[in-house]
Parts: sequence; C-alpha cells; structure tokens
Amino acid sequence: MKRELGIARCGLACCLCSENTHCDGCHCDQCKDMQWCQNRQCSIDRGLDGCYQCDQPCRKGLLEKIKPYGFTLFIRKYGLDTLVDLLERNEANGVVYHRSGISGDYDDFDDVDALLEFIKSGRK
Repeated sequence: MKRELGIARCGLACCLCSENTHCDGCHCDQCKDMQWCQNRQCSIDRGLDGCYQCDQPCRKGLLEKIKPYGFTLFIRKYGLDTLVDLLERNEANGVVYHRSGISGDYDDFDDVDALLEFIKSGRK
C-alpha cells in the first residue's frame, strides 16, 4: 500500500492501485484522465477534495461503479482515515483490490450495504 497516494476524488483507492506506477492521482495537475473525469472536474468546481465531501446524491462518472460509490459512502459515514486503515488491514489479510485488470474483491458486490460491511469486516 502506498498510503501517501490516498483516495481519489471519486473514491477509488489510489493507495492500492497496481496500475499506479507512474501516477500521482487525480489531485495533481498532471492527471492523465483530467480531461474526461467528471468526478474530478465536479469536485474541483465545488471546491471539494472529493465526491465524499459532497452532500448531493450522485451516481455520475465513476460513481456508477459500486467500488468508488461504496468507498465514497463509507468515507461519508466513517471517515477517510478509517477507510484507508481498513483497506490496509484487508490487504494484509489477503483482500485483493485488483484481481484481473481493475476488478478485485471490492467489485464483487451488487448491494452497497454488503460492500460497506465487507470493508469493515474484511470477510464476505
């Protein structure tokens, strides 16, 4: 885990991303996806660090996917540091962020409440 990379504006865990070898995340001005990322632009326009600070219900951009949406809801409820701590614990216990491509254990849910419980427990 690269804790210093933290959580992306959309809720994705940059700190766990195996694709993140040459990326400083969406908080930097060199983000390769900054032209198309709705979540990055919206949070900047609203003066927020991320979607998790917004009080509007939203499923646009990457929030259409359960992992970033669930992570965003988790941060709103329990806090950013708690999410990163639990992701680190879960990784140490064998939970995989990216199993094949960009899908992993956190993507295996249809129900967001079940995902939130998985984050907390680290067990399916």
